[in-house]
Amino acid sequence: MLGIGKVLDAALKLADAGMPVFPCRADKTPTTPHGFKNAVTDSATVRELWRQRPGPLIGVPTDAVSGINLLDLDFPRHPESQTWYDQNRHRLPVTRTHGTLSSGLHLLFKHDPSVRGSAGKIVPGVDTRGSGGYLIWWPAAGLPVLSDAPLASWPDWLLAEFRPKPRPSISASSALRFCSNSWLRGLIRTVATAPEGKRNCILFWAACRAGEAIGGGKLNETLTVELLIRTAARCGLEHKEAANTVRSGVRRGLGNV
Repeated sequence: MLGIGKVLDAALKLADAGMPVFPCRADKTPTTPHGFKNAVTDSATVRELWRQRPGPLIGVPTDAVSGINLLDLDFPRHPESQTWYDQNRHRLPVTRTHGTLSSGLHLLFKHDPSVRGSAGKIVPGVDTRGSGGYLIWWPAAGLPVLSDAPLASWPDWLLAEFRPKPRPSISASSALRFCSNSWLRGLIRTVATAPEGKRNCILFWAACRAGEAIGGGKLNETLTVELLIRTAARCGLEHKEAANTVRSGVRRGLGNV
């Protein structure tokens, strides 16, 4: 990490650009008594903050004042997040992106009032920060800016994660009546009973196993894909998202990646 003097210089530069900042410790916790609520843009106050409560990291609120929200991907600790990113990166708009100390990614988006802070709501290791949260500005700690593109708006399919979810309209038992193959019944049961927040990840796993079975002649591809998509959609996933996940998983299981 950079020395305090260089960190302060970076904080002043951000503040001059209208970005509210506050000091944080090396463990990413605020040094200030009220955390992100102490963030300021006035250069004199920034200097005073770092004089009284110095920290090697710069915090930035993820709210309407900064105009920033965060999508935080923690690859090393949660391999599921890498799988999710590989599946969905083509659907993510180009936006400002920072490398993180844990070798993950920070994707910065325009502030949207519907975005809330979450940990693992999408899948484990895919977190969000909205109003009431903050991010660490890793470039000021010497980490790379992987994209300096302007902030993009959140894609609608991700904003849907913060809308009330319909209650599942299908149970494991009702899903199972559509097939007689015991191996496929097991996959359907797994998808139908997956907990919220892990449904897409578990669906991808099931689709990969289904692809392997299809390749081995154990399952009919058309029927299997249809039943997995139908089950996932009735359990709360968007139909398009479920279809993309199932087809991607089946292709991987077949070895057609």
